[in-house]
Amino acid sequence: MSFQRLSIIVPAYNEEKTIVRILQKLHSIELIGGIQKEIIVVNDCSKDATEREVFNFRQNNPNCNLQYYKHEQNKGKGAALHTGISKATGDYLIVQDADLEYDPEEFNLLIKPILAGFADVVYGSRFVGGGAHRILFFWHSIGNAWLTFLSNMFNNLNLTDMETCYKLFPTKVIQQIPLYETRFGFEPEVTAKIARVPNIRIYEVGVSYYGRTYAEGKKINWRDGFRAIYCIIKYGLRR
Repeated sequence: MSFQRLSIIVPAYNEEKTIVRILQKLHSIELIGGIQKEIIVVNDCSKDATEREVFNFRQNNPNCNLQYYKHEQNKGKGAALHTGISKATGDYLIVQDADLEYDPEEFNLLIKPILAGFADVVYGSRFVGGGAHRILFFWHSIGNAWLTFLSNMFNNLNLTDMETCYKLFPTKVIQQIPLYETRFGFEPEVTAKIARVPNIRIYEVGVSYYGRTYAEGKKINWRDGFRAIYCIIKYGLRR
């Protein structure tokens, strides 16, 4: 499959403090192989000035290929990703959270196995590699490891970080997969379904992680963990 353009989906909910900084990073990065970028911001009905900040950035950077979509009611991160996926026109797509937990400069790490002809899908793991990792919540790390283990067991994979934001997919493949989870259940659902695509080659590379605390805007909670367990079992058993 040719790789000439990358669609970058940015789901945003109340991210006025960080959205411009992440858009500046996305606009400035140079992708290997001469790959071009398409940035797709999906505002999930933010109650702050996220929309104004995006509009200001677009006005100040008219040469940036930036598409903007807005939900008229809050539907959840997964729903924002559904919208972004449906609008993507690149050969491949990746998700970039609107906060600063992941570094877009590391897109090239995920792209390399694709260009080398080894991989069809690449996950960016926060738990392997030599990049910087902020030290935060013990129970989050235990929960993530357990959810990844459970997902691997149901899907016959050996990932180290199923819940990672950085997942690089062929656009045409992911657009053909029906996705239903509207919140953080997106990760186990898409993992279960991509694992069942015939002859799909899934790779994993290490990425950095600059995590946020709840005071800094982190949104996932224990309820999302229980939903993830439900989704792993539901989509792992459903064939």
